[in-house]
Amino acid sequence: MTTITIDPLTRIEGHGRITITLGPDGSVADARFHVTQFRGFEKLCEGRPFSEMPSLMARICGICPVSHLIASAKACDEILAVRIPEPAVKLRKLLNLAQIVQSHALSFFYLSAPDLVLGMDAPPGERNVFGLLKEHEPFVRDGVRLRQFGQTMIEELAGKRIHPAWVVPGGVNEPLDVDRRDRILARIPEALSIVRRTLERGKAALEKHREEIRTFANFPSHFLGLVDEKGMLEHTDGKLRLVDAHGKIVADGIDPRRYRDHIGEAVEPDSYLKSPYWRSMGYPDGMYRVGPLARLNVADGCGTPLADQEWAEFRNLERGAILSSFHYHQARLIEILHGLEKIERLLLDPDILSLHVRAVARANNLDGVGVSEAPRGLLIHHYRIDDDGLVKWADLVIATGHNNLAMNRGVLQVARHFLSGRTITEGLLNRVEAVIRAFDPCLSCSTHALGKMPLAVDLVEEDGTLVDRRVRG
Repeated sequence: MTTITIDPLTRIEGHGRITITLGPDGSVADARFHVTQFRGFEKLCEGRPFSEMPSLMARICGICPVSHLIASAKACDEILAVRIPEPAVKLRKLLNLAQIVQSHALSFFYLSAPDLVLGMDAPPGERNVFGLLKEHEPFVRDGVRLRQFGQTMIEELAGKRIHPAWVVPGGVNEPLDVDRRDRILARIPEALSIVRRTLERGKAALEKHREEIRTFANFPSHFLGLVDEKGMLEHTDGKLRLVDAHGKIVADGIDPRRYRDHIGEAVEPDSYLKSPYWRSMGYPDGMYRVGPLARLNVADGCGTPLADQEWAEFRNLERGAILSSFHYHQARLIEILHGLEKIERLLLDPDILSLHVRAVARANNLDGVGVSEAPRGLLIHHYRIDDDGLVKWADLVIATGHNNLAMNRGVLQVARHFLSGRTITEGLLNRVEAVIRAFDPCLSCSTHALGKMPLAVDLVEEDGTLVDRRVRG
């Protein structure tokens, strides 16, 4: 047997590797995606007062700290057994949407656009954001401005862009004032213009990526996400809905607090990333996908006019659910559009300036579950505390983990399609990595090193003979 190892992956958030195993005839026998970082946060929080959890959990990730902040605070709301004020619910929604805008912009413009715009086979030295800047400066500037909108809005609401502590058990710790609201509103028209022209450009470019659309984790699976009481797209509250590959609802109206009745967690020996699965279908047959593609597949619409138009066009790409994970890219842009529309709607609600933004109580329950939609998919925080209010057990089901089984199958599909013969091509390497980028995984769920990302891939015979070698960086 021959093994190809891609270590580390590039243009992703965190560190991982891919191994591709070849049979005696040179065909791909297997391919695996390995997450090589150990998280440990579930143990690190044991013994801490539950009231500290939101601010601690926000520090899990430097890209999507708001997701952990909100999910953690919602779990603590349950421990308090309070109904948080409606203005606080709306402010949390605003913060979550701001993060989705900035994170999706990062994924699309910075991490994936070099492949999508310059081409999968472009020279590696040029296939990056600097190469994009050289050839498509207005496009890159659009990406910077769109992400800046989200980051600045987070700062306006929560006081700082990274690791804010504004969301607390029982609500938020400070109301929104008129000046900050108006500054955010003033920036929305530019952001809307950017995402609308980017969507048109992206749709026009789909034809040149037909091979990638056909092979980037394009297979039947289930999709899981939150929807509101009308079945529309929802990111902060709502019920769980599961649909199959035909778009048919399999399970609906599931209380997120009952997630353990429906979602199991498996562990593979070659990865630190959990592999969640739908319990009734067993492991690994219970594979499902989450994130922007899944959310657009499970929802009956977005609930905002411009995004609803794009959603309807998007869903017409296939008769049932949209199956190719390549379409995660387009789904992110549609969610940005929806997020901007929803942000404007919430900011214009008179209730958003209310001073009543927090409910105060002591611990009344010993168990709490908080669920929200992170940019990458469903995020679950579950805590159990003792009589002194100290965390004695925690379960964190991270958004990327839900997609683990699908990412592994996607890597295998791409490798089998693009690897031919006994020569490693740059196009193969990049497409294997790009299928993972389509899911936008956050592997460490934290910030990571800035600098070169070296890559060495060896194709080795069973007896140790080196057949081919590629070095990058």
